Amino acid sequence: MNDRINVLIHGATSAADVPGLTEAAGLARLRFACSLAELQRELPGCQALLGWDFRAGDLRKAWRHAEDLRWIHWAGAGVDALLFPELVSSNVRVTNARGVFDQPMAEYVLGLVLAMAKGFPATLAAQAERRWSYRTVERIAGKHALVIGAGSIGRAIARALRAAGLTVSGVGRSVRETDAAFGHVHAIGELDALLPSSDYVILVTPLTAQTRGLFNGARFARMHAGARFINVGRGALIDEDALIAALTGDTIAGAALDVFQHEPLPADSPLWRTPNLFVSPHMSGDTHDFQQAVAQQFMDNLRRFVAGQPLLNRIDKAQGFASAEQVST
Repeated sequence: MNDRINVLIHGATSAADVPGLTEAAGLARLRFACSLAELQRELPGCQALLGWDFRAGDLRKAWRHAEDLRWIHWAGAGVDALLFPELVSSNVRVTNARGVFDQPMAEYVLGLVLAMAKGFPATLAAQAERRWSYRTVERIAGKHALVIGAGSIGRAIARALRAAGLTVSGVGRSVRETDAAFGHVHAIGELDALLPSSDYVILVTPLTAQTRGLFNGARFARMHAGARFINVGRGALIDEDALIAALTGDTIAGAALDVFQHEPLPADSPLWRTPNLFVSPHMSGDTHDFQQAVAQQFMDNLRRFVAGQPLLNRIDKAQGFASAEQVST
């Protein structure tokens, strides 16, 4: 390309809001939009868009102004909020922030497993009351974790848990007899048979039409009474009322949610008051420097886009996630 392309940054007011974006000045003319009105005004003539606020939902409303758009980079791992029908059926390429959040999320999940097994909430509660509360706790070595979602985040979680002494198996779209991270990956159709023998069930699969509502009352009932459940995928993967019932009825021993059907979680949600439940505000992958990593990833792809090279982390829009190879033409 002889002329600089136009790139719209959705969710930022200036280049100062995105670390390292000033490097893009030699490659592109930058535009910025935070509101729907700004998006509708700035989108015409733009060939590329960075979804910096990956929770923003205005793009579909402005889609008729995207006649020149050819590529979207989404600053998150999950792209379910982006893949509306008009975009899916278009020729616009979509890439995501695959890889940035893998290790941080794995560390977060390991931390939750340790907190549950070692009773950290009870320790902190006793400390706040200046109460000496001696008790024994569980060991995690030898426990079995089932990771549902065999992509890059799930694989990082598997490696972290194995290093801590747990045995780990995975669930994906299809069977993989040998896998470096999991050992064995089971097909999603085997999920019900795997739940009774799993001590920790960790949900990290993308949200698609096939996985929406994956965990309901029947699936929680298949877990054993000492098992724990962790969801760091998407809130709509589970029936939250069914989880509350499973915890209050002692069907399972504990749970942790980092994602919710409605975010921010309303103050009157019963989840805040549910016993043996960790609630965190969709932060499992967000380290102090994650924005720099996401911005650098976008810059790498912007150089590729301008040069006509294959883009990294290309999303299969029909499936709703990036291919394993992470590179597509």
